[in-house]
Amino acid sequence: MPKLDEQELFDDFEELSAEPVAAKRPSRAPWMLLLLVLAAGAGAAGWLYWQLREARGEAASATRGLHEARAALDDARTQRADLATRLGQAEVERRDLLAVKDELSQDVQQKEQEIAALRGEFDELQEKMKAEIEKGNVRLSQEKGRIKVDMVDEILFDVGDSSISAQGAEVLSRVGAVLARMSDKHIQVSGHTDDLPISKRLVERFPTNWELSAARAITVVRFLEERAGVPGRRLVGAAHSQYDPISTGKTAKERARNRRIEILLTPEIDPDRGKAAVAAPAAQPAAAAPAAPAQPRKRASGGRAKR
Repeated sequence: MPKLDEQELFDDFEELSAEPVAAKRPSRAPWMLLLLVLAAGAGAAGWLYWQLREARGEAASATRGLHEARAALDDARTQRADLATRLGQAEVERRDLLAVKDELSQDVQQKEQEIAALRGEFDELQEKMKAEIEKGNVRLSQEKGRIKVDMVDEILFDVGDSSISAQGAEVLSRVGAVLARMSDKHIQVSGHTDDLPISKRLVERFPTNWELSAARAITVVRFLEERAGVPGRRLVGAAHSQYDPISTGKTAKERARNRRIEILLTPEIDPDRGKAAVAAPAAQPAAAAPAAPAQPRKRASGGRAKR
């Protein structure tokens, strides 16, 4: 076995020791690649996080927009319901107004017809009483849908009497013929006197002007019903004595104007009223004849005696 030189052995050992050290030195490339991968991953993660935040922000904005849209839709529905309610009310009001308009139109038309009929009746009475009107014995007037006929007592009655004279019968017959055709009129016959007291020769029959005015009114009512054919249910007799004058003068002519029969024609509100309860037939006016005086408005008569 050859003897190895110590120096050679040592050199060989160094060479062997140096070779493994050179073989184990690590490379930097993997670390660099790892760093690049980590950096890329961090960048991707940051980008994804940013995208996520953006998406969440957009989702939150979209949610708010959805809530606002729903609120706006609810408001719109509420407004639409309110408008529908108002429209319904407006339609009801429109129908009511149209109904009122139609009713008013009918009322106006009816009033025009009534005015035309009243004018015709007035003209007919005026024609029938033309002679008496020209002489001043009859006065005809029209106001507020009413016709009033004032007739002085001298064309109907004799002096101090309540019986209708021949001239009075002829005048009342003409008037009654017109009144009998007025089926929609309420007819009030009122007796009036002057302010002179009853004369001594008549005081037994007519103690006061109340009895005289009542007796004359009743006589005219009975004539219109029995002789002229005016329905009794439309007739009313009234007495005013001297307390409703048309002249306040004290001369004979002025007092003569107050001695009169007044026939007042007014439209009947309900043509059927009085059929059951208020018949008030004019066939029994004698119950209020002078023999049973009723004097609710009687006052002391003074002055000169009636002629």
